[in-house]
Amino acid sequence: MAPYLPDPPVGIVGIGSDAPAQLLTNHDLEKLVETSDEWIVERTGIRTRHIADDKTTTSVLASNAARRAMADAGVTPEEIDVIVVGTATPDMLFPSTACLVQAEIGARNAAAFDLAAACTGFIYGLNVIAGMIRNGTCETGLVIGAETLSKILDFQDRTTCVLFGDGAGAAILKRVENGKGLLSVRMLSDGTLGDMLKLPAGGSLHPATHETVDLRLHYIKMSGNNVFKSAVKSMTGIVRQGLNDVGIGPGEIDLLIPHQANIRIIEATAKKLRLPMEKVFVNVHRFGNTSAASIPIALDEARSQGALQDGMTVAVVAFGAGFTWGSAIHRF
Repeated sequence: MAPYLPDPPVGIVGIGSDAPAQLLTNHDLEKLVETSDEWIVERTGIRTRHIADDKTTTSVLASNAARRAMADAGVTPEEIDVIVVGTATPDMLFPSTACLVQAEIGARNAAAFDLAAACTGFIYGLNVIAGMIRNGTCETGLVIGAETLSKILDFQDRTTCVLFGDGAGAAILKRVENGKGLLSVRMLSDGTLGDMLKLPAGGSLHPATHETVDLRLHYIKMSGNNVFKSAVKSMTGIVRQGLNDVGIGPGEIDLLIPHQANIRIIEATAKKLRLPMEKVFVNVHRFGNTSAASIPIALDEARSQGALQDGMTVAVVAFGAGFTWGSAIHRF
């Protein structure tokens, strides 16, 4: 992929997030599958995750996050020109979750579509909307990462059901002053490794049948060790590419916000970048892996906790099914 061109400058001017109230703890999971709090914490760093109830869909969480981001940016629904929702768990195959959000928040002037890049969906969405703003297609964009992964978890599979949670995060993008905003965005993928993390059934390859349900093919399937190795290598490499675009080194990053997959991936990535953990924002212990929602939720939390402040140079990076991966360097 060619380097990102940051002219005219585009950046995040508002952030918001949402998560269901219900928590699923490791001790709750001990009653469902053969596992333990100690094993989960040691392997993943996760202690709790937010779980949507039957009435809470991806579009509900996405709409709540969108409203908070719009309020933070001081933007009205009518000002939104485009809505991009990164999600692996849409309300339905069509219409898109983005169209459902558009109707819910009253953004009647917006184009709306979903983007399927799994955990990297928010970064992909940032790049798509930034490009539209730069080429004059729109002035104000709304990018959302939203998931209800609990609805596609197999709670008989202890290797996956302990990892994931539900939530949504959103950002408003507009033109910003020179030297601010997105300084680099990088995106890559490798479809040859797609079998390592997938939802086998429900599409045209394996349409829903009694057999696919009986075989539990409508749940996440993952080869954990292979995903770990690929994630660390890919995330480290693409952050370095982004930093090279900007002409700075890892030591000049004020804050790294990685995809919150598990603590071992986060720590290994930071170590390879030679970044102290004091410069890495972590909330995986409270949210688990929320896929496309992971980075925008972390951005919102980092800002609210004072870890993210104006003037900081922040690197975000993600890796997900596809495989897809991406990074963005943003000066707030």
